Amino acid sequence: MSAPISPTTDVTPYKGIVLFCTAVFLFAVMDSFAKYAGQTYSPLQVVWARCFFHIVLLILFLGPIHGLNLIRTNNLKIQILRSMLLLGATICIFTAIKYIPLADAGAIAATSPLFVILLSVLLLKEKISLRRWCAVGVGFAGAMIVLRPGLSMVHPAMFLVVLMSLFYALYQLTTRFLSGVDSSVTTAFYSVLVGTIVMSFVMPFVWIMPDLEGWILLAIVGFLGGVSHFIMIVAFKYTAASTVAPFNYTQLIWMAVIGYLAFGNLPDGMTILGAAIIVGSGLYIIHRERQTTRKTDPLVG
Repeated sequence: MSAPISPTTDVTPYKGIVLFCTAVFLFAVMDSFAKYAGQTYSPLQVVWARCFFHIVLLILFLGPIHGLNLIRTNNLKIQILRSMLLLGATICIFTAIKYIPLADAGAIAATSPLFVILLSVLLLKEKISLRRWCAVGVGFAGAMIVLRPGLSMVHPAMFLVVLMSLFYALYQLTTRFLSGVDSSVTTAFYSVLVGTIVMSFVMPFVWIMPDLEGWILLAIVGFLGGVSHFIMIVAFKYTAASTVAPFNYTQLIWMAVIGYLAFGNLPDGMTILGAAIIVGSGLYIIHRERQTTRKTDPLVG
């Protein structure tokens, strides 16, 4: 992971952006179902369901077509690492949203693109302009407004969302790396294979037997997770991680809307202000990306 990997297909940024935004919307819907399920079951059991039903769907729909190609990989270590990053991010966010509103979680989760930029510099040696560095700094300042350290009592679950953002940024970068190494279906399969195995060993300690409604609810979480992640894998075939990363901010909008409609939670003024700053920094980064693209290719944009 010392250098960025080129897309396996022709770069089509706008197609990748549309796919990425669709995946982010489905993530928000999944989180709402996970929050609801977390009122009855342990977040760890919900994480297990998210992994288990995801992999069941992959086996049912992709197994007959691809067979053993689902598990054939050219980089097993990175596949396992990516799966563990996704598992860590999922545990963090599912635990956090049990205790805090979706909008609050979404505000901090929107910092993930900023972590992507930082990690792109540290791990992929990408060159970032001073203006983009300033945008990253402003975005993290917005996150501090949401967290309000030292000014009020912050629920510890908020810091789980920060950790989730870091895990998720690393997950995105490994996804980008694997888009040039393995097929989309192989990467989709490994996304939850390790998580399913690990969480199955944890289940005896937290298991609550679901009724029919509970099984359906848990299955929906897994289905939505499977579909959204596959769409995201495909999105990274058409554009770079640093290009689509700022569009994570759309998750904040969906989580605020769903949080209000489903749970009656409205973000307070400080959360809205901090979120607006985070989104603003993301929009500026998008603007800079488009300017850079125009300079290198006058026919784009």
